[in-house]
Amino acid sequence: MNVLLVYAHPEPTSLNGSLKDFTVQRLQAAGHTVQVSDLYAMNWKTTLDADDAPERDRSRPFDASGDSKLAYAQGTQAADIAAEQAKLLWADALILQFPLWWFSMPAILKGWVERVYACGFAYGVGEHSDSRWGERYGEGKMKGKRAMLMVTTGGWDSHYSPRGINGPIDDVLFPINHGILYYPGFEVVPPFVAYRVGRMDEATFAATCEELGTRLDELWSTRPIAYRQQNGGDYEIPALTLKEGIASGLEGFAAHIR
Repeated sequence: MNVLLVYAHPEPTSLNGSLKDFTVQRLQAAGHTVQVSDLYAMNWKTTLDADDAPERDRSRPFDASGDSKLAYAQGTQAADIAAEQAKLLWADALILQFPLWWFSMPAILKGWVERVYACGFAYGVGEHSDSRWGERYGEGKMKGKRAMLMVTTGGWDSHYSPRGINGPIDDVLFPINHGILYYPGFEVVPPFVAYRVGRMDEATFAATCEELGTRLDELWSTRPIAYRQQNGGDYEIPALTLKEGIASGLEGFAAHIR
């Protein structure tokens, strides 16, 4: 299988750097082909702006969605965007690896998503009508591919427990898992999270690698998170709210998991 690892940490000798190296070695030892997009090493341009559509009509105001769509359709996107899109199409699985900074991904990785997920590529695709609202949330160009988050955090696992002060880790990561990965069609497997990494010793690191290795070995057999498919019959279209009787008594993120 082909695996794309998008890695966002500024220090190669960090714990994240060691986990990235372990991941590549483990996957390759199992016979998989791996490409790594090391965003800091690539000096990845974070901001989505007019330079991403170099052939756009400069007489008009920049339209992030419209200009992105036209550049993608015409093959005139910035070269770094097109290269990352090609990697995504090549990959059978995507891994996003990052430290949890302020309850989300580092800005450089958010910028990768904003620029690479062009209109017509990751969103704005498919029929929009009274019966369908585009190919997204279980459909889209990434359908049939797998995705997983690899996350490190300084907080304890109890801090991210169902009654923890930071909120449940699945809720914290929901906007990424559901809104960034499931949206364009990935089958999203539960995230791998390493907690309290600032206090990690050699024994804990070895145990972490053992757990991570098992997750990587089972990347294609792990049951994905059972998000509801947008066009699968559970939602009113075009309102995109759950139909009466679906997930009765549930609200928020939990209602969107079968």
